[in-house]
Amino acid sequence: MSEVYNHREVEQKWQKIWDDEQAFATSEDYSKPKYYALVEFPYPSGQGLHVGHPRPYTAMDIVSRKRRMQGYNVLFPMGWDAFGLPTENYAIANKIHPKIVTKNNVGRFKEQLHSLGYSFDWNREINTTDPNYYHWTQWIFLQLFQKGLAYKAEMPINWCTSCKVGLANEEVVNGVCERCGAEVIRKVKSQWMLKITDYAEKLIEGLDGVDYVEKIAVSQKNWIGKSKGAEVDFSIAGKEDKLRVYTTRCDTLFGATYMVVSPEHPILDKYKAEIKNWDDVESYREQAAKKSDFERSELAKDKTGVVLDGLAAVNPVNKKEIPIFVSDYVLMSYGTGAIMAVPAHDERDWDFAKKFHLPIVEVVAGGEDVQKKVYTDVADGILVNSDFLDGLPVKAAQARMIRYLEEKGIGQEKTNYKLRDWVFSRQRYWGEPIPVVYCEKCGYVAIPESELPLELPEVDSYMPTDTGESPLSVMTDWVNTACPCCGGAAKRETDTMPQWAGSSWYFLRYTDPKNDKALASKEALEYWMPVDWYNGGMEHTTLHLLYSRFWHRFLYDEGVVPCPEPYQKRTSHGMILGLNPHSFSNLPAQEQKKLLEECGNEDAARAVLREKFGEMADHPVVKMSKSLGNVVNPDDIVRDYGADTLRTYEMFIGAFDLSAGWSEDGVKGCRRFLERVWKLQDIMTDEESYSADLETKVHQTIKKVGSDYENLKFNTAIAAMMALLNEFYRKNAVTKGEYKTLLTLLNPVAPHMTEEIWQALGEEGRLYVQGWPEFEEDKTVESTIEIAVQIGGKVRGTMNIGKDDPKEDIIARAREMMAEKLTGTIVKEIYVPGRLVNIVQK
Repeated sequence: MSEVYNHREVEQKWQKIWDDEQAFATSEDYSKPKYYALVEFPYPSGQGLHVGHPRPYTAMDIVSRKRRMQGYNVLFPMGWDAFGLPTENYAIANKIHPKIVTKNNVGRFKEQLHSLGYSFDWNREINTTDPNYYHWTQWIFLQLFQKGLAYKAEMPINWCTSCKVGLANEEVVNGVCERCGAEVIRKVKSQWMLKITDYAEKLIEGLDGVDYVEKIAVSQKNWIGKSKGAEVDFSIAGKEDKLRVYTTRCDTLFGATYMVVSPEHPILDKYKAEIKNWDDVESYREQAAKKSDFERSELAKDKTGVVLDGLAAVNPVNKKEIPIFVSDYVLMSYGTGAIMAVPAHDERDWDFAKKFHLPIVEVVAGGEDVQKKVYTDVADGILVNSDFLDGLPVKAAQARMIRYLEEKGIGQEKTNYKLRDWVFSRQRYWGEPIPVVYCEKCGYVAIPESELPLELPEVDSYMPTDTGESPLSVMTDWVNTACPCCGGAAKRETDTMPQWAGSSWYFLRYTDPKNDKALASKEALEYWMPVDWYNGGMEHTTLHLLYSRFWHRFLYDEGVVPCPEPYQKRTSHGMILGLNPHSFSNLPAQEQKKLLEECGNEDAARAVLREKFGEMADHPVVKMSKSLGNVVNPDDIVRDYGADTLRTYEMFIGAFDLSAGWSEDGVKGCRRFLERVWKLQDIMTDEESYSADLETKVHQTIKKVGSDYENLKFNTAIAAMMALLNEFYRKNAVTKGEYKTLLTLLNPVAPHMTEEIWQALGEEGRLYVQGWPEFEEDKTVESTIEIAVQIGGKVRGTMNIGKDDPKEDIIARAREMMAEKLTGTIVKEIYVPGRLVNIVQK
């Protein structure tokens, strides 16, 4: 009788053995086939791991363990994306150095990851706050600077009034800072920028040679936002100046009945004296400055604007004067900061035109009445009310209009991108110092590479300044320096890099993390790159992915890395959600009963909850949060059920790429499954082979599990192993050969328990170094099938037949089987291959 499975003893035992034996250290033998599996390195927050972290880590651990069994040299590393605002804010609040906060948080995270039995190569651990690491982050910045791809510019930025730092558009949610919830305003500031726009086309082209799931590739292309259209010049009535617009629909120019400029457009200040309602315009600009780009461009928001009284534009194709408005939905950072409005065929323009009583002219036929309802289905169609374009289909009209604009010298064909240059400055302490000085004589000058890393100085206060400058700006001993170019007085740059910087190249450093001569050796990069499989959250498939691809492509162009794209395969996983305590379905039975008594019925009870807690009350599962009290600590699951149970459950919880709700009952079910695998020891026989009656099932399971692991179908792989387990228990026996195969298939998911059983069976060596089981294709096909036996069309029984048995033999066996029921004269015998025998009697 096997002992009771004690997960605490077993898991601690094997984690120590793996550590002592350096079980998962990556080999330096470059002659072996390589496999580089990558997960997003975490930001080490004070809260430690949550149950969402193990889902992607376990998935790639499964892939990595399987690859080792298949003979690959596997690189599966882990590190820390440790610069960032939360650490600095915590350090400020608790008067403790961010370095100490980071060290403590990393220690906690590492302990938790270790307890889950991941096969990371901890010898390659990296930390973005380590000067030996950010030496090379700074080095990459210098290469960008020297190639003209890093520059300083005055930019309107999103400014958090509490964090006192510039924010990316994505860090502003509903007008407040995503991190602290404070109001965000617009502020013009001198910022370092990276010219990612120069790489827009290369970043699109690079997607052709990689294996990204469709939604990830689409999100990359959408963010870059390539479009083809035309730039068109609209004269300002009575002035020399022109307003240039970019449009993808130059064919609709005859329908342009007004123009809109951004509140930041320079034309406003230039003609301030001639704008009769300047006070209204200025007031509107002040209001716009308090909104983020995201808020300003929301389609659903109210349409606001002010007409420029005293300035008008001239439509270049029909010469009609049209009004110019200033409105915050036009962004200076996209296109030219001015648009032409065709209200008949654009919903936002139509709403705006209705609000301000502007003309609406149909120019693509098909709408019922554009005065009453906008008509936007204009990808195809015939032009009307458009002079020389009348009667032309859309595509021909576009080509004709571009020829007209170029012939008249009032426009030209243009390819445009939504992508903006990357704002690369943060006015905070806890980030990589930017290795540049400013000299009055020489301008911005890179510091010599020999002075890298430029380390953060020790400071008395990490508090952001009220001026919006970095805390480093008051460190005069550090700031004041000599110009590397002329030797004169110079000042160091006091902005630091954003958190994106360290994560834009970390996958390269893993290949050679202790190199002090280069970011990684040429040999290591040529062997390991590109990453074979990178999995991460869907929320990081836009900016992090884009920024890291940009840096990598730049380094490829510079001859530093051997391949143009960093990741050959990119997948994503769904979130793990928690039970919503405000949903009627999750209320304790007593509370449900009380609500039903008070409200009369369930619909009314749900309405009461909705009124109290908002729309969220309609969702039984929601994102975990402290405020809802539905956060699950993985430490508790490991303590009570074991790391292998947590790993199994997170893979079994549902389709890997979809969100799934946490269930304690599901955890218990996975624990029972592992205990049943453990107890197979009690019914094991000594045969090393597969039993004849289960040979097909075993080969089918090997095939399915191997395939499912490769296709992120971990839940169905585990289900297949559960089904095989049931077969063993139905038979009340398992051969040693069958047991060993099951243990090997399960090992990547539940490595501790399977390793312990392997040892208990007296097997040589460790399970994790065994070969991955092979299946034989012909043995995955059932040799026997079950068919129905009917008499007069009614099923009277079933029988097993060989799939190649002759028809005559099958019918004869059916007659023999049904002999007692065949009391009449047989008039017909029908065999439907693989399905049934029907005997008709009189």
